[in-house]
Amino acid sequence: MYPLVRELAVDGIPVTVTCRVLKIARQPYYRWLSAPVTDAELVMAYRANALFDAHKDDPEFGYRFLGDEAATAGEAMAERTAWRICSQLGWWSVFGKPKRGKAKKPGPPVHDDLCAVVDKHGVIRHEFKADAPNELWIGDIKCRRRHLKSADSTGGRKKLCELL
Repeated sequence: MYPLVRELAVDGIPVTVTCRVLKIARQPYYRWLSAPVTDAELVMAYRANALFDAHKDDPEFGYRFLGDEAATAGEAMAERTAWRICSQLGWWSVFGKPKRGKAKKPGPPVHDDLCAVVDKHGVIRHEFKADAPNELWIGDIKCRRRHLKSADSTGGRKKLCELL
């Protein structure tokens, strides 16, 4: 924003008007105008440049090796600093990051909405009623083998089915 204020001031638009329109304070603008690039920003730019050069040379390296390469080039930094710069700028190893879970979006619902009806207001509602048996299922049957103590011929194993 501040470079825009400076350009408009050169064109003759008062700084007070520009700052009021952009809804920024004048004092930080004048502070920036006296030193547009801070020392910390300059050091971060040099470190990012060294990391980029190392990444360009060896794209299979991760942030730890890139930090070591930057240190040999003269820009020493902590591993955490190298990680922060690499992650902010999207410099990852060519081997990639491991995906967490499934990397795709969930698909449509598995049911086919046999019980969905649209009411008079255009809202989809569900009516759980069937005219005959085996027409509408709203659950699933899961069978589990359980070890139950019994004295029958199955040897104590029974099949338990439950409606989910």
